[in-house]
Amino acid sequence: MPEQAGQLLGHVAGYIAHRTIELGLRAGLIEQLAREPSRTSEQLADDLDLDAFYVGVWCRAAFSAGILERAGEGYRLADHLDTLLLDGDSPAYVGGMFPLMLQPELFDRFAASLHSGERLWWDETSPEWIARVSASGRPFYARLIPDGLARVPGLSAQLEAGCTVVDTACGTGAGVRRLAEHHPRCEIIGVDGDAHSIEQAQRMAEAAGLADRTRFLVSPLEELTLEEQASVVINNISMHECRDMDRATAAIREAVAPGGWFVISDFPFPETDAGLRSVPGRIMAGIQYFEAQIDDQLQPRSVYDALLERHGFVDVDGFELTPVHAVTSGRAPD
Repeated sequence: MPEQAGQLLGHVAGYIAHRTIELGLRAGLIEQLAREPSRTSEQLADDLDLDAFYVGVWCRAAFSAGILERAGEGYRLADHLDTLLLDGDSPAYVGGMFPLMLQPELFDRFAASLHSGERLWWDETSPEWIARVSASGRPFYARLIPDGLARVPGLSAQLEAGCTVVDTACGTGAGVRRLAEHHPRCEIIGVDGDAHSIEQAQRMAEAAGLADRTRFLVSPLEELTLEEQASVVINNISMHECRDMDRATAAIREAVAPGGWFVISDFPFPETDAGLRSVPGRIMAGIQYFEAQIDDQLQPRSVYDALLERHGFVDVDGFELTPVHAVTSGRAPD
């Protein structure tokens, strides 16, 4: 019983740490400590025009969670947390997860629909949810482009030579932008079933000066049709959300030119009980709360291997970028 009680109390402590980090991000406390590496709680409160007593409470909670370290009479951010919590362009960024997990679309709506089992789709979610998902998905693109794609045999040479690349389920365009910036000889087409996300992606491309090499299409993947076949089709952390993965893969197979690649980058849901009880497994189990509401669930990487083979792709292979990020790739026969 004491061991079980300790485990439960550990979950409570983790919840407190999560709320402390989210509050620190939202109030600018963590960002200010990144700018000023050593501040007392009084100085930090004065910097941000906050109540000194309340800031002291936050500092002690952040220290208890390992977010802050002592620095003389004051505090500093623990090592690497400026990158992990604030640098949205870093492959190691996890800061987007903390506000995302507090959005009502995740646990609150699931609880409200637990009896009815009512489903929803992306166009019924809030703009805040779309923005939070986009932010938390950025490190997946940062890991995939260019380094992850470079691990797919033969793909780098094609991208360097120039070709048409399709980013399916592109969301607000983070992947389209990285693809266009890292592969300047390629034309990038962003496809998403959510018109609001595509509008944001188009604005992003125009603001970044990439409109001449990018195009956008509103379409579910199951209904994807391109005017000309593409050399590379990418799906990043969205394949599991397809209403019908076989229909989507069949449509993508038609969109890939002979010898071209289809690359799936996604969460690798654990296939064992031990994996499910690991920290990555527990995080992915939490993500399932939203995925269930759009009538899907995360999948093990082996499901994608079998999916590509079933639809005629060859040289199917895969690798893990992190414990929560795996890649499966295959080529259309020449």
